[in-house]
Amino acid sequence: MKKSMMIGITVLTIGSVAPAFAADGYFHRHGDRIDRRLDARGERIDERLDARGERIDERFDAKGDRINDHLDALAAKARADGKTKLADRLDRKGNWIEQHFDKQGDRIEARLDRRGDHVERVLDRRDWRRHHRFGN
Repeated sequence: MKKSMMIGITVLTIGSVAPAFAADGYFHRHGDRIDRRLDARGERIDERLDARGERIDERFDAKGDRINDHLDALAAKARADGKTKLADRLDRKGNWIEQHFDKQGDRIEARLDRRGDHVERVLDRRDWRRHHRFGN
């Protein structure tokens, strides 16, 4: 008897408190807080991946420029010695290496951008499922 009374009082308390929370917009505020947290997390991850991609791209660009400058200096020395075919080959090789590193840096940066976009989409879907499930 005592146990059934406690269960009844508990159910009555929960039944009267839940509509009071819902009437005050408690669950809506809770949902907004979850939305903000998921959005901030997605933006943080995306910004971090963008910065990382830019750093890697800049590093590859600098490496390609250094190698190309070195080969240009060797080509200028070869031209001064009258070796024009060698100088032309060194120029082409330096330009090819510079383009290769530029493409490699761009490819890595694009991959990290896609990864950041994927993370944001996953978090947006998680937020949408929460909205659909709880209706707020």
